[in-house]
Amino acid sequence: MIAAHGPAADLSHVMQTARAVVLARGLGTRMREPDPDAHLSEAQQRAADAGSKMMVPVHGRPFLDYVLGALADAGIADVALVVAPDHDGIRAHYAAHPTARVSLSFVVQPEALGTANAVLAAEAWTAGAPFLVMNADNLYPVAALRDLASLAEPGLTAFERDDLVRTSNIPAERILAFALVDVDDDGYLTAIVEKPARIERKNVFVSMNCWRFDRRIFEACRGVARSVRGEFELPEAVAGAVRRGVRFKAIRAAGPVLDLSRRADTADIERRLAGVDPRP
Repeated sequence: MIAAHGPAADLSHVMQTARAVVLARGLGTRMREPDPDAHLSEAQQRAADAGSKMMVPVHGRPFLDYVLGALADAGIADVALVVAPDHDGIRAHYAAHPTARVSLSFVVQPEALGTANAVLAAEAWTAGAPFLVMNADNLYPVAALRDLASLAEPGLTAFERDDLVRTSNIPAERILAFALVDVDDDGYLTAIVEKPARIERKNVFVSMNCWRFDRRIFEACRGVARSVRGEFELPEAVAGAVRRGVRFKAIRAAGPVLDLSRRADTADIERRLAGVDPRP
């Protein structure tokens, strides 16, 4: 059984984790792909052409502002952005528009070698403290982030496939782009499969790459072999940590999760975030 947290649990008084690592180093290959049906503003077009998903403007604010604002709402105080060596645009934005509720740091991942390598790049920044990890192009529910941060042990958010499709902007076929997870009767992770070829079971939980880690993840990241895509994948590192005896508590989470990975996602995300004032 997966532990189900929610507003009724009121876990704000047991906050365990106040740090988060946001993975913003990807090449943005899908975002760079032309899409004649996607109607973008000039500013959105420039960000999309650069593959800078998290900097695509949404109601005049970069999508990353909404991500950081959600983290602040969840009680996170310190955030490290894992970025490319050439990240002048992101740094310039936050120099001109400083964050008020989170302390922002920049951690450089020299090469785009995958998510496990990106987490390793932030090892020194974490200073041995527990931390959350998430994607820069996903906007997660504040309740899910707060519940994950309240854990006193490693864990992950586990979303139901059908709920994601119903509440989010993620079509059913895109679920295959994320990792699927199995959990035992006590709610602990037993298996994780990155980008499965197909889904054969009805009750499937999706990780959406939102984690609570401690320092043990770094040894697991160092032990990962390159995937068929030539990258060091974080789900493989987690699977290796599980084999070493690290237990990950699965927190059942409800959507929506907004995914900004393609140009066509922009219009729906703008509709969903109308009237939202991000306060990072």
